[in-house]
Amino acid sequence: MPKTLVECIPNFSEARRADVVEKIVGSIQAVAGVQVLDKHSDLDHNRTVVTMVGEPGAVEEATFRAIETASALINLDEHTGAHPRVGATDVVPFVPISGITMADCIQMAQRLGKRVGEQLSIPVYLYEEAASRPERQNLETIRKGQYEGLKADILINPERKPDFGPSRLGTAGATVIGARAPLIAFNIYLTTNDLSIAQKIAKAMRHSSGGFRFIKAMGVMVDERAQVSMNMTNFRQTPVARVVEAVRREADRYGVGIHHSELVGLIPQDALIDAAVWYTQLDGFKAEQILENRLYEVAQSEATQKSRFEFLDQLASADPTPGGGSAAAYAAASAAALVAMVGKVTLGKKKYAEVEPQMHQMIKQAEELKLQLQDAVADDAASFDAFLQAVRLPKDSADQLAIRAAAMEAATLQATRVPYHSAELSLEVMKLALVAAELGNLNAISDALSASALAAGGLKSAAANVRINIHNLEHPDAASNLITKVLYMVEESKQLEEKILAHFINRTGIG
Repeated sequence: MPKTLVECIPNFSEARRADVVEKIVGSIQAVAGVQVLDKHSDLDHNRTVVTMVGEPGAVEEATFRAIETASALINLDEHTGAHPRVGATDVVPFVPISGITMADCIQMAQRLGKRVGEQLSIPVYLYEEAASRPERQNLETIRKGQYEGLKADILINPERKPDFGPSRLGTAGATVIGARAPLIAFNIYLTTNDLSIAQKIAKAMRHSSGGFRFIKAMGVMVDERAQVSMNMTNFRQTPVARVVEAVRREADRYGVGIHHSELVGLIPQDALIDAAVWYTQLDGFKAEQILENRLYEVAQSEATQKSRFEFLDQLASADPTPGGGSAAAYAAASAAALVAMVGKVTLGKKKYAEVEPQMHQMIKQAEELKLQLQDAVADDAASFDAFLQAVRLPKDSADQLAIRAAAMEAATLQATRVPYHSAELSLEVMKLALVAAELGNLNAISDALSASALAAGGLKSAAANVRINIHNLEHPDAASNLITKVLYMVEESKQLEEKILAHFINRTGIG
């Protein structure tokens, strides 16, 4: 299965105060598992667009923190800029990249919207694929009147009631959150300062007034130059080169030309390749003819071969870490990944339409457990390393011996708690495997059974580590309750294994 990656491109109504922008970006970068790929600040628009990518849970958390930071630092009553806006964090789209569906992104938008509305008291509107009603799919509809207009209208017009949060605007305004396909933000500057020409060209380009199906456009003034500002929502159906040439021809009608173009944020490589192929008339061109693509394929192949069994090689080395506790978490993480896979191959099948809500919830929980168990792999190794550091403390005096003994006891206790937590997570994975075996796609039921076996093995291995580490404590009574609890978990896992096997037999007829 590919790594689960989601992209998020929050737009913030600030660009002129660099310190504020850095604080917002810093709040994103503080979340582990999130990478900031790009930051584009436009002083005339007074707007910053940040592109981040990562695992869904981490990206969702980073986005909330960024919204929280922006709400504290940006006052819309004092904000001016060329770009339309309704909020300090104006718009937040989630885009599926790999191992994640549009339905998953819609759920992310809904969860984040609810949290922002409840915890930050910011009105939230859902848009694009996550829209709660058809008329709110278009961002322009929600942003009608901008911040100033919405601030008054939301108090008296029931149609402007937000999906989450209060029906009033504070200085942070409102935030529009949604899910969509990849979008290209592309601006074309004209050789004129006549705004009306840019507005006429934008009207000819945008779909809402008879232009290209996948183009949203407006004419604005930027740095004393007329600009056609566009969002391209499907570059495969409406290619970049075709749009540029259409703008060029429209501009020629008014005796002006294209001065230069501008990309806001990131663009899919294929969009630029398509444009190059179109302009150079390279009929029959294939992507593998690009030198860098071939080099990347070779490098990826070598890297895959090298890293495929890296963890297992580390496990087999003479180094004491990673050890059994890490292996236990790794096995259970694999089980969680299998459960998520069963859910994803069940979604979208007419035969299993009735269980889609359960599958969505199962996938969400499985992916969260996978992340926690991946962390536990490293945590277990780190806890043993901490114990080794305590062992190496000086012991030349009574005081040093006492300090060393206390450090060893604390490290051993922590080394007990980590696999105990892994055992808890493993049991939760088994409960999800039961759902997968009972309701999931029959073609993947053996994967549910495999997940059960892996999670059960991880639990038993974690339990063994709990027991041995407690045995090594100077005062084992301090953690004796952990042994009792972990043994109960082992017994419960056996019962779950039997239930999962029963579903396997009943649904397949294989004894």
